[in-house]
Amino acid sequence: MLIIRHSEVGQILNGRELENIEAVADAYRIHAQGDTAVPHSIFLRFPGQPRNRIIGLPAYRGGEKPAAGMKWISSFPANIDRGIQRANAAIILNSLETGRPEALVEGSLISAKRTAASAALAAELLTRDRRPDGLSLIGCGVINLEILRHTRAAVPGLKTVTLYDSSAERAASFAAQAAEAAPEARVVTVTTAEEALAADGLVSIATSAIEPHLDLRAAVPGTVVLHISLRDLLPESLLDAHNIVDDVDHALRERTSLHLAEQFAGHHDFIDPTIGELLLDEGTFTPQSGRTIVYAPFGLGVLDIALADDVLTTARQKGLGVEVEGFLP
Repeated sequence: MLIIRHSEVGQILNGRELENIEAVADAYRIHAQGDTAVPHSIFLRFPGQPRNRIIGLPAYRGGEKPAAGMKWISSFPANIDRGIQRANAAIILNSLETGRPEALVEGSLISAKRTAASAALAAELLTRDRRPDGLSLIGCGVINLEILRHTRAAVPGLKTVTLYDSSAERAASFAAQAAEAAPEARVVTVTTAEEALAADGLVSIATSAIEPHLDLRAAVPGTVVLHISLRDLLPESLLDAHNIVDDVDHALRERTSLHLAEQFAGHHDFIDPTIGELLLDEGTFTPQSGRTIVYAPFGLGVLDIALADDVLTTARQKGLGVEVEGFLP
């Protein structure tokens, strides 16, 4: 069993934003072609603790280099007040020849980077007709920092980064990190989510919200909204938008804004082609002029497996990780 630690995952994945995006894009193409197995994720919740959960995401990626395994990721928002990160994860990769687990990989960094790569991929695809010169970030945490890094690589030319967080202290601290991640851009902090939504033609929402609280009325017509945290937007506001997902069946679960919108409308005709279908054929989607586009990826486990497999391959090449003898019978 090879154990690959957080620092080693960072050594492999940091600074390769375009490669991360291409690995995610390739996984989406394979998924759209039907050569994956992505069961519904398992949510472990705790009585009396509505904000805490642990999620299991098993997945198989086919294609030229098949891989399979599972991510086990916790979300405990109060960790932020304890000085540790909200999400923590481990990924197991299994041999496709014997089924035996062959690697245990620290997964929080992989999870953040695959999420950011997915968001940046959508930003690049969905703004090709009108590139934004600014990016608004609603939620000043690890995910939006990685989204800034990856979007900056995929959509160069950002001149402004607008920040909003419910904690002014967290926003102020994040501003310094954003300035370091995008030194060419002017970083501006605003006091409401609506101001951030209105500030730029590209918006990323990545918070720990568990109930919808924000509508799209403040967005400039034609804005692309990366709704990464899935539960911030009021469901009725989605019915007038273009909605792009990674997998329709996955997106309409677990009381996401899209799930609630489906319940509200009685159908899900408001969902447009998936991002994998767009990658295979951009002609499947022609947005209406001035209509807001919302990208809401549920977060398929196959993306974690794709990046974890890259990490494992590189770790073996570079002699990274700790080999534990006698772990298996």
